[in-house]
Amino acid sequence: MNPRQENLIAVLDAGSSKICVLVAELQDGVLRYRGHGIEPAQGMRKGLIAELDPAAKAINRAALTAERVSRGDIEHVVVGIGGTHVRGVNSRGGIALGSRLREITREEVRAAVDRARSVALPPDREVLHLLPQEFILDDQAGIHDPIGMVGNKLEVNLHLSTCSGGVAQSVVTCANRAGLEVGDTIYEGIAAAEAVLSADERELGVCLADIGASTTELAVYFEGSIAHTAVLPIGGDHFTNDLAVGLHVSVEEAEQLKQEFGNCVVTAVPQLSEIEVGGRLNANSPSGEMQPARMVRQRFLAEVLEPRARELFTMLRDNLRQGGVLEALGAGCVLTGGGALLAGLQDNAESLLHVPTRVGSPVPLSRMPPELARPEFAVAIGMLLYTHRTQVRRASEEQGLRAKLKAIFAGSY
Repeated sequence: MNPRQENLIAVLDAGSSKICVLVAELQDGVLRYRGHGIEPAQGMRKGLIAELDPAAKAINRAALTAERVSRGDIEHVVVGIGGTHVRGVNSRGGIALGSRLREITREEVRAAVDRARSVALPPDREVLHLLPQEFILDDQAGIHDPIGMVGNKLEVNLHLSTCSGGVAQSVVTCANRAGLEVGDTIYEGIAAAEAVLSADERELGVCLADIGASTTELAVYFEGSIAHTAVLPIGGDHFTNDLAVGLHVSVEEAEQLKQEFGNCVVTAVPQLSEIEVGGRLNANSPSGEMQPARMVRQRFLAEVLEPRARELFTMLRDNLRQGGVLEALGAGCVLTGGGALLAGLQDNAESLLHVPTRVGSPVPLSRMPPELARPEFAVAIGMLLYTHRTQVRRASEEQGLRAKLKAIFAGSY
C-alpha cells in the first residue's frame, strides 16, 4: 500500500440534512485536507436512519466524491453518533493499593477506570466514550494524570457517554452497505467541541451546543474535562417547519426565508419592513399551480421564530441545571452547527442562560477550502481532530510500553 494511503483519516457525518465524508492526510505530524464529498441526506428522520438503502446510497455517493477529490481509496471511516438516544452519566469508582505506598502505573489507572465504569446500564445501551474527569489519590482530588505518583488508594470520577446499541448498529450497517468499514464511533457533541472550543474555555467552564437539523447536542467542559453531555430534541428544522406552517408555504421556501429574513428577536426587526412570500410553484398542489405572491410583515417571521428559540434555550438551561453544571459556565456558551447561524439565537441564549455566548466556527485544516470553515462542518472536522489526537495518544502509550519491555529484557542479561 502507498505510504500516503496509510496516513489517510476519513470520517462520516450522517446528519438529517446532509451526508458529509471528509478525508485528511497526516503528514509530518500535521493534518492536511485531502478531499470531501457532500450529498443531501436520504433515508434519515430526526437524526436517525429510517431507511437503510437510501441512506447507504447517499453515503456511497458522498464517499465516491471524496475518493475522487482526495485521489485515494477510502476503506475505513470514523462515524459520528448523535440523536436523542445519546445520554451521559457520571460515575465514581476506585481501587485500594494495599497498606504500603505504591507507584501508580497505567495498569492501576485502567483498573480504577474499569471499577468506575461498572455501573448498571440497560441491556440495549452501549458505551461510546469513557472520559476520566479527575483522579483522586489518597483523597487528593484534581489530578489529571496520576501515573508515577505514589499512594494507597486511587479513585476516578468518570463520565460515560452511552447510546442505543440498535441505533449505532444501524449507522454501522449503513456504512458497510456503502462499502465502508467503521473503525470507531464518536459522539457528535464531543467532536464539535474538539473543533471549536479553546483550552481556556474548557478550563473555565463552557457549554457547547451543536444545533443540527433535528437535534441539539450538548457537551459541557469544566476544569479541562467533560462534565456533562445530553441531546435536546429541537434543531434547525423545527424553526423551518414553524415558518412553513405560519406562512402557509413549502418547507423549501420557509428555509430560504429563514436564512434571508429570519430573526429570533422580534424587536430587532423594523415594524414597517415587509417581504414577499409565495410566487413559487406549490409542490403540495396536485395541479402544480403557482402560489400567488403576497406581502407579509418581516416581523411576523420573528414572531414565529422567537418562541421556538426561547423554548430551545429554556430546555437547555433546565438540562444544565438538572446536570448540576449550570453555574459552571465561566466561559459561557458556544453555539455551532448549521442551526447556529440563525440571527438572534445568540441573544436568546444570553438572555436565558445569563452567560456570554458566541457562534463557533471550526479550526481550519491545512489546505482546507474556506467554505468548509463554517459551523455546519464542526462535527466532521472535529472528528478528524479527535481521531488524530486519539491515534497520537495510543502511539505514545505503545511506544512507552515497548520501551519498558525493552528495559526489562535488557536487564535480564
